Amino acid sequence: MNPPPLPRELALEIVRRLHGAGHEAYWVGGCVRDALLGREPTDYDIATSATPDRVEALFPKTIPVGRKFGVMLVVAEHQQFEVATFRAESDYQDGRRPGQISFGDPRADAVRRDFTINGLFFDPVRNQLHDWVGGEADLRAKILRTIGLPEERFAEDHLRLLRAVRFAAQLNFQIEAATFAAIRTHAAKLRGISAERIRDELLKLFRPPHAGHGLELLRQSGLLAEVLPEIAATEGCEQSPEFHPEGSVFNHIRLMFEHMPADAPEMLPWAVLLHDVAKPVTATRDATGRIHFYEHERVGETMAVEILERLRFPRKQIEAVAACVRNHMRFNDAPKMRKSTLRRLLMRETFPLELALNRLDSLGSCQSLDVHDFLVKSAVELARQPEIVPPLVNGNDLIALGAKPGPALGALLAEIREKQLLDELVTAEQAREWARSRLRE
Repeated sequence: MNPPPLPRELALEIVRRLHGAGHEAYWVGGCVRDALLGREPTDYDIATSATPDRVEALFPKTIPVGRKFGVMLVVAEHQQFEVATFRAESDYQDGRRPGQISFGDPRADAVRRDFTINGLFFDPVRNQLHDWVGGEADLRAKILRTIGLPEERFAEDHLRLLRAVRFAAQLNFQIEAATFAAIRTHAAKLRGISAERIRDELLKLFRPPHAGHGLELLRQSGLLAEVLPEIAATEGCEQSPEFHPEGSVFNHIRLMFEHMPADAPEMLPWAVLLHDVAKPVTATRDATGRIHFYEHERVGETMAVEILERLRFPRKQIEAVAACVRNHMRFNDAPKMRKSTLRRLLMRETFPLELALNRLDSLGSCQSLDVHDFLVKSAVELARQPEIVPPLVNGNDLIALGAKPGPALGALLAEIREKQLLDELVTAEQAREWARSRLRE
């Protein structure tokens, strides 16, 4: 069985077909940028002189995702490729969409784009690079710069303020001075952008290995105070040096990001961001000057839920992060827990995410990994005893023995489960016999 064609091969064939029908066609944007940087592009976008009707006629399967903007999806081998007609845009009024669209030539299409490094066009058939915006030089210099005046580009789409920081972090580029100044000046315009669009940019920004750099750029640019003011407040929140030699809560979060593994779960960055989010609002000092954050995990859980709801995260992801925030301080007590309590902790659905947070929490404060290692060892031992995970009996089993539905039945089930987790009851028959004796009493 032959392997499926690579995206590059399919994208090349799309350009060939457009050329064969007498149209100009180029790979554009991120795929050209990434290829020139020696990175394998994750997707390929194509710009062409062909109108949507012509694209529809040339390819057997298309999806008109933005026909009035000249944007079609061409589906080949179950993969989708954006094919867009060369266009010019004007009359931006809402900080997102152009009021007027006109189909044009490749140069006009290039200069309407956001940043020079995203304005490069490449003809893969003739192996020719077309650079009408100075993007190649900026790639070599590792500079992120708007095409044209920064104020105009950011006025067209306010989300570009956040995209600039995201690209600079991902690529480890410097933001050109005028571009960066414009970001700081216009940061407040992000308030008019939908929560979903901001969330999607932040998800890309807070990924390893560039999450720490991205957080710092957000702070320096003034965007952090606009999109996550609760995290901006952590910059001035100092901590007790004996536990946190790294200083402020913000520094702690940044260091945790820098230790985050490449294969981090999607919500781990958000658990990191929000685990200490309530420290600024719970900070107190005692008579000796020592800093305390009483109940910051409880208050933080509420704040984390509010923030993630504001950003329109799915409910399951919100609940997972909330569990991490609520429980992160309890992990320190794990070596002293009763066996049953420890096993309940290990069997929580969110335990893998909480364990990853615990490791980063220690690494971000120069603390020992002893608790983390203890939990890993305990989890391995529990995995060798799969019989412990399912309860030995259920409510129907106890009713069959003569128990009556109600609170007493729930209490009896809880007692049996506790004894199971303490290894005092090992088999279902032992559990039923113990239940019989209790019911006789």
